[in-house]
Amino acid sequence: MRTEIYRDAWGIPHLRAGDIGELARAQGRVTARDRAWQLEVERHRAQGTSASFLGADALSWDLFARRARLDDTARRCFTALAERDPETAAWVGSYVDGVNETLAKASRTAPEFARTGLAPGRWQPWTPLAVWLGTHILFAGFPAKLWRDAALRHLGPEAVGLFAADGPGSAGSNGWLVSGERTTTGRAVLAGDPHRFIEDPGVYQQIHLSCPEFDVVGLAVPGVPGIAHFGHTGTVAWSITNAMADYQDLYRERLRRTGAGVEALGPDGVWRRAARHTETVEVAGEAPAETEVIETDRGPVVVGGPEGLDDGVAEADNPLALSLRYPPRVTGDLGFGALLPLLRARRVADVDRAFDAWAEPVNVVQAADTEGGVLHRVAGTVPLRSAANRLRPVPAWEPGHEWHGRHELPHAQLTDGTAVMANQRGLAAPLGVEFAPPHRADRITALLARREKWSAADMPAIHMDTHLGSAAPLLTHVAALDGLTPAASALRDRLLSWDRRMDADSADAARYAAVRGAVVRRLAAHPAFAALAELPAYPQVLLPWLALLPRIAFALEHLLSARELYGVDRPAAVRAALEETAAAPPAAWGDTHRLAPWRALPAQPSPAGEPPPSGGDHDPAAGEPRLSGDHDCVLCTSAVPGLTDRSARGPAARFVWDLARREDSLWVVPFGASGVPGSPHHHDQLPLWSRGELVPVSTDFDRLRREEEEEEEKEEEENDV
Repeated sequence: MRTEIYRDAWGIPHLRAGDIGELARAQGRVTARDRAWQLEVERHRAQGTSASFLGADALSWDLFARRARLDDTARRCFTALAERDPETAAWVGSYVDGVNETLAKASRTAPEFARTGLAPGRWQPWTPLAVWLGTHILFAGFPAKLWRDAALRHLGPEAVGLFAADGPGSAGSNGWLVSGERTTTGRAVLAGDPHRFIEDPGVYQQIHLSCPEFDVVGLAVPGVPGIAHFGHTGTVAWSITNAMADYQDLYRERLRRTGAGVEALGPDGVWRRAARHTETVEVAGEAPAETEVIETDRGPVVVGGPEGLDDGVAEADNPLALSLRYPPRVTGDLGFGALLPLLRARRVADVDRAFDAWAEPVNVVQAADTEGGVLHRVAGTVPLRSAANRLRPVPAWEPGHEWHGRHELPHAQLTDGTAVMANQRGLAAPLGVEFAPPHRADRITALLARREKWSAADMPAIHMDTHLGSAAPLLTHVAALDGLTPAASALRDRLLSWDRRMDADSADAARYAAVRGAVVRRLAAHPAFAALAELPAYPQVLLPWLALLPRIAFALEHLLSARELYGVDRPAAVRAALEETAAAPPAAWGDTHRLAPWRALPAQPSPAGEPPPSGGDHDPAAGEPRLSGDHDCVLCTSAVPGLTDRSARGPAARFVWDLARREDSLWVVPFGASGVPGSPHHHDQLPLWSRGELVPVSTDFDRLRREEEEEEEKEEEENDV
């Protein structure tokens, strides 16, 4: 059987081949054709070489990638995979072959290569594992331990709970499962939307993979074969959300230099030699940077070294060095053994067994099949260790902080025929520290309870719901104010009658957001938090988790609801914010709440106030559409209150999987199937995504066009010209 590539009306690739190896090769080829620049950016990010063409803005990430040993960990994991599961390793290799066959030619149509002078390189067999690891290494939010450590020292133990919210840099999702007893067809529906930095091109690739063993549609991660996160095989479908689990640890290390290198003090009181070497990082337009790579028995040192780093805590005789312990570095397993079983799955039990092999990131999984089976569970590797390890960096030289086994991961039943996960404390509560507030999950649950029967076509209305559940604490403070100026009094009355919907055309939503931002700025400027306002000398890539203003912004409802807040006069702050907004009220929420997508090109950091994944800038070609929604809405379009209304994070895709008839499933991504500027499918889905519309999933090859036919027509048109 020859390998065939088809396209639907949206340019989405549909691949058909005679076996899994040829299908993987075709997936690599078509991904290189559609996403050549994105693939090379991700390869360089994983290797820690992206600053060589993105410039100094990418240097902090590259240094982190080198010191954390991301590429080396991926290589180790691939070697172990080849020994443990040679079929999957060969399948990954076939994908890499497809990328390498096509990348050089595809780079000629991607203008970014010429703009930066970058020539495409060669992918190694382990590169997909490195891309996966580089994409997810910060998902567990280990830098938040640095924030909690500082908050505990300066504010006391209650600060952990006050600021325990999904804060800067976190990635989340909405996901819900409606069983057949609650649908119009009698078969289940799954729906959701992963929340990520919005990148152009997108972090997900709509794709259809077909061979004699399986026929699967879903959202792939460019650079990784198969369909890992969101897929539909025709008889079973699955989706994931971030479990918000804590599975990475930071250790404070005591290091010393010797004539033979570097030694680290262990928990048994013995100094042991650490692995050490130096690497040079090339930086476009600047001198190369040299970094020392050190690895102790705990893990790679990612902050400081034998000479230390000033974090406000380290003493002269104990300079700061922090090592990172993360599961794949310890186990040699990135969970790629789950990928082929997922594609081959026919029933929920197959999906359940496949996710037993899942490693990182730790996710909540929902699945359903055509026979009525449903699944709601956590998947991934969470080590067993001291509770102190979860909260803050722990001393490597003290016993009691070692890993000893792994958690048994929980399964859960449906409630009233539904299951909802939106990163809230719940199924995964025993595994984490910081979770999303319950508002998105509660709102989805409430919406599903409003009717007895649901269809796939009903689900986009839930995706786009804009009710803001976290508004209550601030509005309670507003309601208690008196003695206001006439303008502020009118604004107070208007906010108290507001429907709490963050719609783009809503003037009241804009006024609420303006008051909220002004309150955040006043709290952040209060002397009670002054010790946390100055950022320590940590690597730039970790600083989004330590910035005070975003931390206050995302924890605002906790801070306003607490009985006492370190002597802060919260009514005075709210009063001043209300008066400030009344003096210059904004027009509509969508005027300032606009999409600010990130694109990997040499430029300045993200305008949303959070450093983008690896240098780069927002994409002006995307047009910055007006947005509805907010961080705690089901339509989760995150800004940073008090800093900017522009949204750099939001739904990186939306999907609806129908188990009654796969062709009634729906999906959309923020931009399009192609990452090539000028392609008709570069941004053709953006208007739909902005309006909350989804496109039908196509699976009938007879209704698709073979790519060779399209290429022939293009050549004929060019010849005519």
